[in-house]
Amino acid sequence: MRAFITGLAGTVLTAGERAFLKEAEPWGLIVFKRNIADPEALQRLVLEFRDAAGWQAPVLIDQEGGRVQRLGPPHWPVYPPGAAYGALYDRDREIGLSAARLGARLIANDLAALGIDVDCAPIADLPVAGADPIIGDRAYGAEPDKVAAIGGAIAAGLAEGGVLPVLKHIPGHGRATADSHHRLPVVNTARATLDLTDFAAFRPLAALPLGMTAHVVFTAIDPVAPATTSATIVQDVIRDSIGFRGLLLSDDISMGALSGSLGERTEAALTAGCDMVLHCNGKMPEMRAVATAAPQLAGEAARRAAAALAARIPAAPIDIAASRAEFFNLMAGAWQSAQGSAGI
Repeated sequence: MRAFITGLAGTVLTAGERAFLKEAEPWGLIVFKRNIADPEALQRLVLEFRDAAGWQAPVLIDQEGGRVQRLGPPHWPVYPPGAAYGALYDRDREIGLSAARLGARLIANDLAALGIDVDCAPIADLPVAGADPIIGDRAYGAEPDKVAAIGGAIAAGLAEGGVLPVLKHIPGHGRATADSHHRLPVVNTARATLDLTDFAAFRPLAALPLGMTAHVVFTAIDPVAPATTSATIVQDVIRDSIGFRGLLLSDDISMGALSGSLGERTEAALTAGCDMVLHCNGKMPEMRAVATAAPQLAGEAARRAAAALAARIPAAPIDIAASRAEFFNLMAGAWQSAQGSAGI
């Protein structure tokens, strides 16, 4: 397999995409709303992708809850934003953690039924006043210990449901004053402050099997390159200071924060120390450019990829109806309280 994860254009695998998958050998697929019609069609798309790939390749999705929820009504439930778990945690720590874990377990059940086995959650970003609202109520809070505890509960709930978690956005997107989907955020905070806040939220979660970088410049560490393409940040911060040893994915390299051609972006991320690049938009010319630049998985990247996949376990039994009733009972009131956290 090659060191990239691809998207697809629509709800049906085209002949051109099938040929591309067989030739380019991406490590995995990421699913977006444009790929989702109904449960049966999505199941079929996942099966067809794996058939073309020739193995039980991982299939990813962003299913945090709140604003970032690719699956939703009428076929799937709505889940709360991360701030709702934070609001409940503030009232009762143990109930907050139980709710976060149970919510993630229910999400995992939704995903596993479709053949999706990787969820791009939890997030450990710490929003600050004046930051761009791209994180906002997605965050579990603004204190490192609290965010790490809730993130750990969500990761555990996903894993119990047979779904691998992806820790994001390492080493932190909460201070960004721009949306990296559109332009490059620059953070001028001192390294000592980052170590005690943003980076500290990720350290207790460093043993998770997969992580995703932030397209954010931290001028105190690397004044030019965002974390995704900065060898200094990948090694000194993500690997050494935070201690993350899992498979490191770039965030979507087609986002506006990055510059250069898709091939140049791919090479820059991998050269910096990302194990794999993520390309999401399903545009075939870009997909081909990424595939051309992405090498075969080898060395430590291949070892970390194998270790991540080995962490997939069968889902533990669960009474879904009873668990959903328990979850929404736990969340009563906290969901509404979280609305006030949208701008933190």
